[in-house]
Amino acid sequence: MIEKAKQFATKAHHGQKRKSSEDDYIVHPIRVAHTLSAAGCAESVVCAGYLHDVVEDTSITLNDIEREFGNDVKQLVAAHTEDKSKSWKARKQHTIATVQTGSRDVKYLIVADKLDNLLSMEAELHLTGESMWVHFSSGYEQQRWYNQAIVDVMYNGLPSSDIPAFFHEYEAAVRRFFP
Repeated sequence: MIEKAKQFATKAHHGQKRKSSEDDYIVHPIRVAHTLSAAGCAESVVCAGYLHDVVEDTSITLNDIEREFGNDVKQLVAAHTEDKSKSWKARKQHTIATVQTGSRDVKYLIVADKLDNLLSMEAELHLTGESMWVHFSSGYEQQRWYNQAIVDVMYNGLPSSDIPAFFHEYEAAVRRFFP
């Protein structure tokens, strides 16, 4: 099922590019899924890593996800899909609340995504400098608030034995990028 999710996401994101680079968009879901797989996450979580942006950014629906990958994957993707009709701040507040109260697997999916996004932003900053911010609808202060808020709630409800190494990597990246 994991290879099927990778192929499905690759086809769905065909022709799309990352926000601030010319990289094919699919490199992001591949890295998210790899982070989840390396952490030993369940197959459904790794599949959701590949698929986490298809509903938000393509014509694929949650019903399509359920039909192809089942309800567990659909629920994970649904938990991470933003309502683009809402403002940036409202969408981010919803994500923060989802991380705070979500299941372990929902937390894993969202934090793996945020880690990859932040590492990409960090790499882009080193390449292009402050001009990278023109690619984002929110600036440094808003991004700092959002990423720090995720760090502040991501450990809620998780016993230490369920905290993957990439949570600590994300927390360190937030401290480094937003001193």
